[in-house]
Amino acid sequence: MLIALLSGDGIGPEVTEQAVRVLKTVTGDLLTFREGLVGGAAYKAVGHPLPPETLELAGKADAILFGAVGDPDCDALERHLRPEQAILGLRKHLGLFANLRPAKLFPELADASALRPEVAAAIDLVIVRETNGDVYFGEKGHRKTADGLREGYDVMSYNEAEIARIAKVGFETARARRGKLCSVDKANVLETSQLWRDVVIEMSADYADVELSHMYVDNAAMQLVRNPGQFDVIVTGNLFGDILSDQASMCAGSIGMLPSATLAGSGLGLYEPIHGSAPDIAGQGKANPLATILSAAMMLRYSLNKPAEADRIEAAVAKALAGGARSPDLGGSMTTTAMGDAVLAAL
Repeated sequence: MLIALLSGDGIGPEVTEQAVRVLKTVTGDLLTFREGLVGGAAYKAVGHPLPPETLELAGKADAILFGAVGDPDCDALERHLRPEQAILGLRKHLGLFANLRPAKLFPELADASALRPEVAAAIDLVIVRETNGDVYFGEKGHRKTADGLREGYDVMSYNEAEIARIAKVGFETARARRGKLCSVDKANVLETSQLWRDVVIEMSADYADVELSHMYVDNAAMQLVRNPGQFDVIVTGNLFGDILSDQASMCAGSIGMLPSATLAGSGLGLYEPIHGSAPDIAGQGKANPLATILSAAMMLRYSLNKPAEADRIEAAVAKALAGGARSPDLGGSMTTTAMGDAVLAAL
């Protein structure tokens, strides 16, 4: 099985290295890794954040293991050349529309959450985020108003087919878990959200076994802090999902702990930690690789049909944490490699 290894920028190469070590230990010679340039590293090497060779590799692969993109040296570039455009390009060209971001508190990390331990302990949810539409892909630009003022604009839009396909993922994810789906929108203000709510309600007729609720995004943000245990699966659009999933990560202890999977209808998936490239600590061995290792476990489960191996990795992470493994973001001092070593020892 071919894995496209797109390590990217900043701490990306450091954390993906540890995930590859774990994958090789669990799967032996089953996986072949082929590296591709992406993000700021790709721009500096060949002048584009998503070279054709990388896109071709990703399209041929059975799955994609992604690190992070983002480089301050590239902040002044035209938008289409910035590192972040690589992940947007991959999602669009490969049809990667459904992002699954689980958030569950490891008991050993209760003291790392910003919430009271008894509140944080209840966190066990999945955010299903649409990733091919919304303001990220809508019409955008700069223009002048009638009175000569500069104005920026970004168009938020979804059609009913786009909403229906992500809602289906949400309903089916809830059906496989505890049977509760909360659809998050801003239907009291946005026409896009009103259509979103209408389509989700229409689809609920096919999922009578799933309890459907609706929540405005501002209330959802508040409830994630107040009572996160009420959520099983949240389905939402690109912008709201981006924000809420980062919030959920801190509720669960650290942004360095949350994995993600972005899936296409074909079964191809891109797997990445939800944290960024963290250029301020790149190359210092301070990055937490656990989110990337857990993303690798999701890859085994969703794209490679190896659920037993995925279970082994997740259990090893829990065992390493129980044994006291802590990187700086978790209040410890272990290096990136040492954290990887702890997971390997637990395996």
